[in-house]
Amino acid sequence: MVILIDTNVLLDYLISRNPFTDTAENILRLCFEEKCKGYIAAHSITNIFYIIRRHFTAVDRKKMLIELCEFVDIAGIERKQIIDALLNDDFSDLEDRLQVECALSINAGYIVTRNILDFASSPIPAILPEDFLQKFEEGK
Repeated sequence: MVILIDTNVLLDYLISRNPFTDTAENILRLCFEEKCKGYIAAHSITNIFYIIRRHFTAVDRKKMLIELCEFVDIAGIERKQIIDALLNDDFSDLEDRLQVECALSINAGYIVTRNILDFASSPIPAILPEDFLQKFEEGK
């Protein structure tokens, strides 16, 4: 199963945001163990690097992100996808639409996010992390 992991789930894991840490860790463990093919959007890297600056030094942030990139793949974004996202009025948040563009580019089955309402117009279904883990366990 191929999934795109949204920035908020990655942040739950990286900065231990309780009560979401364990669920995020379990999703990333599936990717690490190659039971699931996990991707993150390229722009999530820069967003995360900036967001976690108050928690970690630049050296530590780089190390964390390099380690993350060793067991998840990166979904890139091209000019056409950015223009399509900018022209799409179904999303109020450009970053969410860019996540969708990345998910489309990898044929993701799901966008794993805690903000499923932000993806109501997405052609790729958004799913809560705990719901994804349940579906994975059920073999769906």
